[in-house]
Amino acid sequence: MSDDHVIDPSGHPVAAPSGDTAETGTPLSDLVEQPAKVMRIGGMIRQLLDEVKSAPLDDASRSRLREIYEQSITELKDGLAPELVAELERLSLPFDAVSPTEAELRIAQAQLVGWLEGLFHGIQAALYAQQVQAQTQFANMRLALPPGAQAPDSSAADPAGGRGDPGTGGMYL
Repeated sequence: MSDDHVIDPSGHPVAAPSGDTAETGTPLSDLVEQPAKVMRIGGMIRQLLDEVKSAPLDDASRSRLREIYEQSITELKDGLAPELVAELERLSLPFDAVSPTEAELRIAQAQLVGWLEGLFHGIQAALYAQQVQAQTQFANMRLALPPGAQAPDSSAADPAGGRGDPGTGGMYL
C-alpha cells in the first residue's frame, strides 16, 4: 500500500487527505528549501526593524538599510520554492529612491517581517496537520486489527503515551 492511503474503520484503504501540501500542491518540505537560513534572515530583519524604530536615520543610514533590505530579499529567495519566491516578489516592491524615507523603510521591513511570520505559522499549521493525519492513520490501523490481535506497544517508544506532555518527552508543538 502506498503512503497516500489510510485504513478506514472497516479495514479498507482509502485515499489520505493531502495535509502535507500547501495550496499550490507543493510538498511542505519543498516550500522552504533552507529553513535555517530563512529563520536567520527573518530574525535579523525583525531585530533590524526594532532597532530602526527608535533611531533617527540620516541619508547614509537609510541608503544602507535599503541595501540590507534588498540583500535580505535576495537571500530569502535562495531558500524558498518558486511559488514563495513569486509571492515574495509581488509583495516586496523596489524602492523608488536611492535613499528611501524612514517611513518607506519601516513599512517595507514590517511587511517583510509579517510575511515571514505568516510563512512560519503556515509551516507550523501544516506540520500540525501532518501530525493529526498520522495519529488518525494510526488510530484507524488499530481499529482495523482483527479481534484478539494486539497493536504494537507505543507507550515504550513514547513515554508520554501520545499525550503531548513536553516534560516527559511526548510530541509537543
